[in-house]
Amino acid sequence: MLEVHGLHKSFLLPDRTRMPVLEISELVVPAGEQAVLIGESGCGKTTLLHCIAGITAADAGSIKIDGIEITRLSESGRDRVRASKIGYVFQTFNLLAGFTALENVRLGMTFASGAKDRQRAVAMLERVGLGDRLHHKPSALSVGQQQRVAVARALVNRPKLLLADEPTANVDPANQQKIIDLIRECCDENRIALLMVTHSMHVAEQFERVIRLEEINHAVRDVLLESAE
Repeated sequence: MLEVHGLHKSFLLPDRTRMPVLEISELVVPAGEQAVLIGESGCGKTTLLHCIAGITAADAGSIKIDGIEITRLSESGRDRVRASKIGYVFQTFNLLAGFTALENVRLGMTFASGAKDRQRAVAMLERVGLGDRLHHKPSALSVGQQQRVAVARALVNRPKLLLADEPTANVDPANQQKIIDLIRECCDENRIALLMVTHSMHVAEQFERVIRLEEINHAVRDVLLESAE
């Protein structure tokens, strides 16, 4: 489902030099597999998810989503693949404040071809326990409820790949496990490949596959080795 080979990404510094952020030889997540990605702050976890989702263009390398090579696509092409193949749960939710929970989910559906079914959006919100909050705007929802809207929006298009960036980071402990369970159950039901970033070892320990980014990202690993010498 997800195949990453020879990925390189760097950022331009104010002095016009480039700082390597990602140098990953290989990362593969098959259809239906659930993997968690851990690592120190600043090691490139969110940048990696952005490259995989096509939000940020890689400098070099290959990223395939369901057999589609997204690194060869234009920005609009990557947008289309993201809408049709990828669900993304942002750490900061990214809900539109002026729209209701239902409207936020339906807006997420407008970018996917043929995915405009209102009842599917309603059913997805009911699935995440928000059937009685369809017409509430984010300001009228708790943080945990906002995150569940974000999860519903990411899953409503039935993606092939779900990327989740610290989905429980801003949620109280009482709701953290509910959100993790919800994401995993939905992925199980639809054989969605999952790549989840977390800082929580409690969350990581629930997954059979744990990927430590420092071990596969040469850009960070080499810096850590140099500092240890």
